Amino acid sequence: MNFYTADCHFFHRAILEYENRPFPSVDEMNEEMIKKWNKKVKAKDAVYILGDFSFGKPELTEALLDRLNGKKYLIIGNHDYFAHHKNFDKTKFEWIKAYHTLSENVSGETYHVILFHYPIAAWERSHYGSIHLYGHLHSNEGSHRRLDFELKNAFNVGVDVRNFEPVSLKEILNKS
Repeated sequence: MNFYTADCHFFHRAILEYENRPFPSVDEMNEEMIKKWNKKVKAKDAVYILGDFSFGKPELTEALLDRLNGKKYLIIGNHDYFAHHKNFDKTKFEWIKAYHTLSENVSGETYHVILFHYPIAAWERSHYGSIHLYGHLHSNEGSHRRLDFELKNAFNVGVDVRNFEPVSLKEILNKS
């Protein structure tokens, strides 16, 4: 099964205040998100991380990745500094890219899915029902990151709007 997430901001103390996250400390935030991730994601599942995964140093981020279930794929975000560090073990991810497309079947219907850290106004096959998944905007409430127009078939998969856990396309589309 495929899962999607964005803007975890592991090890980022300031995100607690910026997004009013309901955790008393960054350590408790990290542990709760790890718990929710592992409860949902199994070893053979794929998790597409749409950017801003960790503010931790490379060694902390590597140890964190070792604790998380599933095969992990990273769509690079504007805060994924660890991924550019010469000491980071990039093999912790199946791949690291800026943009990716895939097809996924949900309840007998095939969807063309576009993955990018940022919301975009037009994407491949957007006029033919393709789905765009993104992050970057966080809660999208009262911040300079607010999206001032609606995008049809575009969905924010950031943890701030997805109960601090990865979500499946079926959950996003609410298909039974």
